[in-house]
Amino acid sequence: MPSRSYLRIKALIDCLMAVILLLIVMIPFSILTLFLACYYRGNPFYVCERAGLLGKPFKQYKFKSMFDSSAGELDSDKNRVSPVGKFLREWSIDEIPQLINIIKGDISFIGPRPLTCDYIAFYNKNEKRRLEVKPGLTGLAQVNGRNTISWAEKFKFDVAYVDQFSLKLDMKILIRTIRVVLSREGVDQNESTTAERFKG
Repeated sequence: MPSRSYLRIKALIDCLMAVILLLIVMIPFSILTLFLACYYRGNPFYVCERAGLLGKPFKQYKFKSMFDSSAGELDSDKNRVSPVGKFLREWSIDEIPQLINIIKGDISFIGPRPLTCDYIAFYNKNEKRRLEVKPGLTGLAQVNGRNTISWAEKFKFDVAYVDQFSLKLDMKILIRTIRVVLSREGVDQNESTTAERFKG
């Protein structure tokens, strides 16, 4: 199990840094929120349920990047992603509202990416270990391929993160995340902007 002392220290640092960053981006955050509300003619946020620490459900916030599907239509995510949404995803700007999740204690800056709760039923015993720490905005898998690697590889990185849980590893991931975001490395998978759904 990860060190409880570092878990507590990390949670405190996460909250403090998230508050500071949210204050810094408050003006552009507000402008973008108003723009997206007009662009999509409705809610500028995408809210979905994700599995948090030990599988506890929480509401994840993101800037909306897709048009709503028409009634009765089952459009793929690729077809529904808006031009603005594609830009937001490429630069990870759609993730900014998750600063609120960090302040609430739902997630951390660094950790396995939060996935939908229904995925838990498909995890094997080892894969479930990814739930032993809070999910994060970025993680070991995100700086080692992001959406271009398989689910098996992602889970391998997630479990490795749990096993090596430390400040040193978090700092390495943070530094590499900056490089990945600026280079937009691993954004697409087979020219799509959304990773393939996990089916076990």
